[in-house]
Amino acid sequence: MKVLRIVANIAAPYTTPARRFYQDILGLDVVMDHGWITTFGAARPMNVQVSVASQGGSGTPVPDLSIEVDDLDAAFAAMSAAGFPIEYGPVDEPWGVRRFYVRDPLGRLVNILVHKN
Repeated sequence: MKVLRIVANIAAPYTTPARRFYQDILGLDVVMDHGWITTFGAARPMNVQVSVASQGGSGTPVPDLSIEVDDLDAAFAAMSAAGFPIEYGPVDEPWGVRRFYVRDPLGRLVNILVHKN
């Protein structure tokens, strides 16, 4: 047996507010929409990981989701311009990432990051 896919499920009374955050700003595609559930994804393959953490690092809370992007400054500018609450950063962390925390429209804490090379 091997894992084929891992899906993060976020409970919300309505799925529409998530489109602005996950589709419009982060650029994910709507890969399924049944009205009561909307799944955002990408056509390209992505690494699958599940993290279990006692803290978020640097004294921060554990985020609900972590999303790696290719341009952190662009993501930060878009989130700020859209009025999504930035709760931490951007900051260069000692373990080699640059990141910021933002609240999505459903109240989830999302860690947006880029690996520094």
